[in-house]
Parts: sequence; C-alpha cells; structure tokens
Amino acid sequence: MSFKSSITKRLRKRKNKAGEIVFQTRHVLNYRHPKNGKRRQEFFERRADAQDRQSELAASIQTDPLHDPMSALTVSKALDHWLENKKKRVKPSSFGACLAVVEHIRGPILVGSREQREHYRQTNTVPDGAELHERLGKLLISELRTAHIRSWFNEVRDNSGAYTARRAKSFLASVLALAEEDFGVRVPSMPTQLGKGTPKIRKTILETPQVAKVIHEAQIDREHGVYYAFPFLAGTRPSEQLGLLWSEVDFDQNTIRICRIQERDGTLSETTKTDAGTREIPMGGILRGMLLQWRLRCPREAGELYRVFPGPGRLRPWPLPRLGGGPLLYQNWRRRYWEPVFGRLDLPYVTPHSARHTYISTLQAQGVEVGLVAKIAGHANPTVTLGIYTHAVRDGADAGQKLDEAYSP
Repeated sequence: MSFKSSITKRLRKRKNKAGEIVFQTRHVLNYRHPKNGKRRQEFFERRADAQDRQSELAASIQTDPLHDPMSALTVSKALDHWLENKKKRVKPSSFGACLAVVEHIRGPILVGSREQREHYRQTNTVPDGAELHERLGKLLISELRTAHIRSWFNEVRDNSGAYTARRAKSFLASVLALAEEDFGVRVPSMPTQLGKGTPKIRKTILETPQVAKVIHEAQIDREHGVYYAFPFLAGTRPSEQLGLLWSEVDFDQNTIRICRIQERDGTLSETTKTDAGTREIPMGGILRGMLLQWRLRCPREAGELYRVFPGPGRLRPWPLPRLGGGPLLYQNWRRRYWEPVFGRLDLPYVTPHSARHTYISTLQAQGVEVGLVAKIAGHANPTVTLGIYTHAVRDGADAGQKLDEAYSP
C-alpha cells in the first residue's frame, strides 16, 4: 500500500463580524492514514504549506519500517513490536522465558538432538542429520491465514511438545491482537479447537496421608524439616519461600506476608510474580511451631535474623547462633533439602509446584471457600469472575486451622 494524497482547493462562504458575506479559500490535503487506512484531511491557508506537509508525510512514511502494515508487516516485525512492549511490563527473567517461546513462532528452528541444537546455537551451521524448519516469521500478516496457524501449531507440538505449542499459541494470539490494535491490520482468527484433545501429563500429587508423613518427618527433623515442609503448609512458590524475611513473619497475627521473591542468582526482588502474589498467608499451629523452633537455630546475618531460609551457615557451640545467613540458591535448596526426603520416606517424588497444588487442593477439600483459597495462594483467579466476585465468609485463621486438621495424626 503506497502513500497516496492529493491537494484540493475549497471555497467557503462566511460572514465576518460586520455581517458581510466573504469568501475564504483553503487548501485541503487529502490522504489515507498509512497505518489504519482511515481517510484524513488537513487544512491550510496557503498551498505551499499543504505541499510542505505532503512532502513531510511521504518522507516519514518511507523511513518507517512499519509504514505499510498491510503489505510490509511480517510476523517477525509484529513479534519485535510485541516484545518491546512486553519488556517494559515483566521481570528480566520472565522476559527471557518469553524470548525462548517466541523463537518457536519466528523461526527458523533446528529439529534435532540437544547436542545438535547446541552446535547450531554456537556455530550457526546446521549439523549433519538435523533439519532447519521455518516458522511464521517471514510470513506477511496480510497473507497469514488460519490454515497457516493450524499447520504451524501442529508442527511445534510434534517437534517441541504440547506444552510449548500451547504457550507459543497464546503468545501468537497476543502478538496479533497488538498488531491489530496498533497498526490497524486485519489479522486472522485463531483456529478453533486448536490443541484440544491433546493429552496432558498429570503431575504426581501426594495424597493427604503421604503429606502428613512428610510433615511428621519435618517436625522431627529440626535442622532441615521446615525447609521442605513449608511449601505444603504455606503453598508458596520456591522463589517466594527463599525470598522470605523474618520481618514478614508475624507471630502475633499468625500471618506471613509475601511481598518479594528471590531471583535465581540469590538477589532479592521487591516484587512478586504477579500483582496478586503480594498477599498474607495464615499460619496454622504446625507451621507456627516449626518456625518458632527454627528461629532459635536459624543462621544470622551480621548477628541478626534476616532470611527465614538462608544457606546452612556454620555451626558454633550452643547457645551461640550459627554464622551465615546468606542466600540459599534454588538448585541447592532443591538438591540439599527438598529431594532427599522423598527417598528417605519411600514416597513418590513431587516437584515444589506440586506441593503448592496440594496445598490449594487440600484447603478446598477441607471446605475453605474457593475465593479465599485463590487469595491466599496469590491467584488473580482460578477464573476472572471467580477471583473478582466470590465472597469469602471466613478469615485466614480458619484456613490455617483446616490445614492442621488435615495433616494431624
């Protein structure tokens, strides 16, 4: 779509202040807006001014890479625009995860073994036995059709898995919606039933008696127990647990305030994963007792209590507090504290996120209102309507008590 414009002359009849009829000549610049295709008119007293404006518009459009969205905007350019907006609204670690998914939309993607993919990343050459598959990046938005999206989704699912395909499809829908909003392009509808019927791998979830066994072991294990019992008793994400400070544990109100996370490198970020992630979690009697005991043994930073779940530090003769108190990295927490307990108790291994799932499911099974469970877990929903309109009639203390009843012998 090229920039087309014209300058016309318009004669208008007006009355002046004296009531006399006068004729006014105006020069009108007529054109279609290059981004949304809408008709525009600009008015000038002199033809020279209209011509200057016409030249200015033509020059700016020629230097704008997105000046002609109907014919020049590719999926790759739309992705870049979406990423530019996304980067301003998410944490760097989340943005890095977005980049990895976006490549499945943009392409090309090397289909081969892990070693072959690593070789391609380092050398930018396709190793023997691997294939380079194009994705949607080079395709013009004006030529994108539902059939393209369906074929692309199936290929991503077959080569990279159903989970990756569903995430990429969700991102693509956002990319196209933003392109339509900002550039006025027409985009295809997402194919119906895309990904439906794809079997999802169920995560291993511990049953209530099994969790009770973990909690009982943790109460005996005063050195490590609170580290692996906490996700079952508080429903936190690992980043929230490892970022927790003693100043956020209120033993008077029996609540734990979640307001920050620990990044992968051990630094603290004064934000949570989502806005709803900033919340208060009720402490039941089991968790409160374990934290009170742990507070006496917890490593100090510069002699003061700081992190609730720090690195192990260095033991000193009782009653001297142990030295340390620095950050405990996620991979060390998982290897040193989380994983061993399942082998020791002969239980099926579950991920920390499965423990969070168990926490939420147990509260619901014990009769706590779903709206309150969503609030405690830091969910903006289970669904938007549920998150906004469900009225919780019990307070957080009741939720903590229900959790204790489920896991007590």
